[in-house]
Amino acid sequence: MRKIVALLAIAVLIVSCGGRRQMSPEELAHKLDSVKALEIKEKLQLQGVNLESADNPFKVFFDSLSMQTLPLSYTEDYVRFLPGFQDVPAEILSYMELDGGERPKAVSLPESIGARLMILAVEESAGYYSLWLYSLDNDYLPVDKLCLYAIEDQEDDIDPEEFIEYFSITSDFEIHLIDYSKTRNKVNSEEVYYIDDSRKFLLRESSSE
Repeated sequence: MRKIVALLAIAVLIVSCGGRRQMSPEELAHKLDSVKALEIKEKLQLQGVNLESADNPFKVFFDSLSMQTLPLSYTEDYVRFLPGFQDVPAEILSYMELDGGERPKAVSLPESIGARLMILAVEESAGYYSLWLYSLDNDYLPVDKLCLYAIEDQEDDIDPEEFIEYFSITSDFEIHLIDYSKTRNKVNSEEVYYIDDSRKFLLRESSSE
């Protein structure tokens, strides 16, 4: 992989320093994305994971993920550093039905009532990620998804000096989405979701003032 990156860097320098034409930003981004995809595949192959030869590549990838223990709660460090998350190859991202975002990373959660759970993080702006919780069926295909933490909400709708927006997932697989008022030192609103038998995320209760 280091050879691939080095050769690409040399090619970029040649083009920009006297080649037939200068590489456009779009072409450079495409080449860098291609290198990143090769790097992810190489890492997976070192783990014995070969998506191209797998009958069910999503299952193979999911089984290779690190597992995040429960309970799990939002912290600034968690959404910034994404401990235990690993890169998601393009072949897998195509299953996720998610628009936008870059540098996707994922981690698995313990299984609940037959539902396999996975958190997907996607970069919305430099170093800032939104997090989505997915449930998977018996064939390891996504059934439902729930936004745990959204960067755009933090920037556009919530004053960070007034409110904290965070999530938690209990050991009983209750998902809490909470807006907390710093000035009033209390929960402003809370939604609680659970996973039903069809592996859907359903709203259990909602309260607000």
